Amino acid sequence: MALRLVVDFDLRKDVLPWLRAQGAESGGADVWETNYESLRVLNVERNGNIIYTYKDDKRNVIFGFYDCQTKQNKHLYTFEKDLQVISGSINSEKTLLAASLVQSTEERRRNELQPGSRCLTLLVEIYPVNNVKVLKAVDSYIWVQFLYPYVESHPHSQNHLLLISEEKYIEQVHIQVTQEDGDTVVIKNSDHLPRDRIAEDFVWAQWDMAEQRLYYINLKKSKSILKCIQFYADKSFNLMFETPLDISLKDLGFKLVNFGCEYHQDTLSKQSTLCVFTNHTGSLCVCYSPKFDSWEQITYSVFYLHKGYSKTFTAALGRAGLPGPMGITFLNLDLYFGSGVTGYRFKYQQSSIYHLILKIIQWISENLTACHSFDLLQEFLIASSYWSIFLESCTVAMLFPWSSVLTWNMEIPGITLVTEEIALPLMKVHSFKGYWERLNTNLQYVKYTKPRLHYHNSVVGREWHNLISEEKTGKRRATAYVRNILDNALKVISNIEARNSEPRLMPLLQEDDHHQRLLIGLMVSELKDHLLRHLQGVERKNTEQMALDYVSKLLDLICRILESAWRKHKLNPWVLHCNRRNSAAEFAVFHTMTRILEATSSLLLPLPPGFHTLHMILGVNCLPLHNLLHYVDNGVLLLTETAVTRLMKDLDNTEKNEKLKFGIIVRLPPLIGQKICRLWDHPVSSNIISRNHVTRLLQNYKKQAQNSVIKKSSFTVEFLPLNYFIEILTHLESSNQALCDFEGHDNVDAEFVEEAALKHTTMLLGL
Repeated sequence: MALRLVVDFDLRKDVLPWLRAQGAESGGADVWETNYESLRVLNVERNGNIIYTYKDDKRNVIFGFYDCQTKQNKHLYTFEKDLQVISGSINSEKTLLAASLVQSTEERRRNELQPGSRCLTLLVEIYPVNNVKVLKAVDSYIWVQFLYPYVESHPHSQNHLLLISEEKYIEQVHIQVTQEDGDTVVIKNSDHLPRDRIAEDFVWAQWDMAEQRLYYINLKKSKSILKCIQFYADKSFNLMFETPLDISLKDLGFKLVNFGCEYHQDTLSKQSTLCVFTNHTGSLCVCYSPKFDSWEQITYSVFYLHKGYSKTFTAALGRAGLPGPMGITFLNLDLYFGSGVTGYRFKYQQSSIYHLILKIIQWISENLTACHSFDLLQEFLIASSYWSIFLESCTVAMLFPWSSVLTWNMEIPGITLVTEEIALPLMKVHSFKGYWERLNTNLQYVKYTKPRLHYHNSVVGREWHNLISEEKTGKRRATAYVRNILDNALKVISNIEARNSEPRLMPLLQEDDHHQRLLIGLMVSELKDHLLRHLQGVERKNTEQMALDYVSKLLDLICRILESAWRKHKLNPWVLHCNRRNSAAEFAVFHTMTRILEATSSLLLPLPPGFHTLHMILGVNCLPLHNLLHYVDNGVLLLTETAVTRLMKDLDNTEKNEKLKFGIIVRLPPLIGQKICRLWDHPVSSNIISRNHVTRLLQNYKKQAQNSVIKKSSFTVEFLPLNYFIEILTHLESSNQALCDFEGHDNVDAEFVEEAALKHTTMLLGL
């Protein structure tokens, strides 16, 4: 599936015109045509504001600032030396600038006889004093990052700055500021800035700007220990959890993620890729890809720490000798994350769903064949229903599947998957709020409810097939049991109709589709029992309503998908007639319905009553006869009584339509076939009716002595076998009327059988 990314900020469009305008004022507008390469993004702060840097024609280093709200640029500070910028960050009040710089290569060559520190980390008062404080003067690289408190309504008298050293330690510097002469902001006690040591001996660290969290990994006895520190608005911070990861980071070197946009971080190590993704649902995922030995295939693992298992994927790329350097990339897509290799399409892995129902439906309808790794419709139906449950209760949502991939047993070509259990994170803090409370709830659930108890529809499917088989063989369950199931279905349909005030474009949920109503009702019953087994202290009435709402959501989503396709292709009610030529629009809707049928069948999900009738009518209009009958024989098209009745009434008796009707009638179940045959005034139909009548009469026939006094019918011919056979039937009818009691078919008798036999023989002989 192709992933399209939208650029929110572009240096060439959002910054360069402003710089040109400033250059024009000073008479140096042409400089930017040659010095554009020096312009680059340095950092993106939590509020979305962007720090960038560039060099003027004198090679001075200039820091600029782009306000994402006002779309305005601002000059921050100029260092009148030819330096190379490593890192930069600005506080939330835009009064302090932290920067790490090193001498350029040329400058270093000039001063190579004067040994000194390679990297300077400076703290600058931006407005209006511009005093500079040296925080570090060392040979190793330093990265800087201001903390952004959660409450930003008032200026803070204290700022907190992280210093991340290439020597594998992280410090927090506390900076007191004070206002002088109105707007002037200066550093208080700049000679002594308190510091806390946050982490030591780490090989990898990731900064979560949005949530103000630091993730880092220590190596202990060849084990990789992932830890997380949460920072707060004041100077406090807590170690939230630690957990072992079954990965080897010995060859990782030193790696930083999300500490600014400086490219030097990537040059330090090109070995492995590792990042952490979270979202507000309480999920915690670690994505890891080891060093590649060959570009013919890639391997990466996803540790679902909030669920207690990991998934390792191995994908064959299908070609060797790819141009380098290349690596796997993981993208945080909020409730999804994407994984992909440069030059390849991204694959989605799900941690939850948001995605805006109408927009998602529209996108899916346009991209049904775009994804081959999983079924878009299945993922949409399951994940959207899960999300509606999650909004009501996180605890209830844990009992429902959130992805169709979890229940998919098919192999994905070119991809192998291994699932393993992993250790749950050990929480270090006992007072939780917000995200940490939801994560802890997820961990407690996994800890005490193994094996995982997600609902699966397989039990419903087995019971549904049993009920249908029993009906075919004449067996019946207890009336109360079946009535309860059908009552559940009626409640679901009423629930859907009550939520949708607008009239539907398609005749769905109106037909008395007995089989689908059984499946709907069974799913409600099984869901209700599932919730009662695993939910403590929830009233039975509430669990029943949850089950009704969940199944209603599923069916409503299917109806919305169909109506979206119907509206997109501008179909009208005449489509529901069988006596018209097909159009490209009808075929497109037929294809969509077939994909919906495939998606729901493998998951054993119910369809709205009326779906199979509409699908069959579109199939009659769109498919050649041999394809149509092939679809019927393979269960893709189901012969509902409503659809076949309309077919018999709408189509005349041309040779083509006769073949169609006959092909349909001989495939009907006996109970429906007996009704449908009456609607077609044709020798073939009469022949089928008479055969059914004869079969019923002769089921328990025993040859007995007969009187030869038999009334001659009006169709008597000198054909002794037929005459003798009609005599037997007439005798049975006169001797025991109960044998020929056909409900609604009192006009079927020996004379009708004789007439049908003669007409059918005449038709076959072409007389």
